[in-house]
Amino acid sequence: MTSSEPDASLAVLLDDARAALSGLPQEALGREKTSRWRAPRIVRAGSAWHIGVLLIADDAVFATAEVLRAAAPVRRGYAAESARARAERRAEASRGGFADGETVHVGWTPIDVAAVSAGGSSGPLALVDGVPSVRWSASGALAPLSSYLEDRIALLRAARP
Repeated sequence: MTSSEPDASLAVLLDDARAALSGLPQEALGREKTSRWRAPRIVRAGSAWHIGVLLIADDAVFATAEVLRAAAPVRRGYAAESARARAERRAEASRGGFADGETVHVGWTPIDVAAVSAGGSSGPLALVDGVPSVRWSASGALAPLSSYLEDRIALLRAARP
C-alpha cells in the first residue's frame, strides 16, 4: 500500500487496499431469501475481499457478520442444537446455489464511507483526530486503518501458495 501516512483519506486507503488485493480471490456475499414455496436459502449477492472485520468490494465496503461454508444437507445426529443450527445455515447456502465448501458471508452491513470521512463512524470504522481508524474487535480499541490494512493484506498474501 502506498498511502500509509496517518493523514491519508479513507477513500485513498480503500483504493490502495483494492490495488494491493488485485489478483487475490474474493469471497462470496450472500443474503437470506425466504419464500412460501421454497425452503429458506442464502443466495449470491456479490463478492468482496475478506480483510478482518471488513469486506472490501470493488465499489463498496461492508462490516462482516456471519461467515459459513456451504454444505449439502445430510442426515446425522447432533450432540448440540447449535451444531444442528450451523448445519442448517450451511445447507441454506447450498440450496441457494453455492458450491460445497465455498465461503459465504451473510448478515454483512454496508459502511457509509462518506459519513466516516466527514468525521463520523459507520460499522467498525471511525475518523479519530483526522485519522481513519478501525475497531477490530467488539472490545478492542480503535487502531489506525492504514496499518490494519497493511497487516491484514500481508497475512492474506502470505497465506496464498
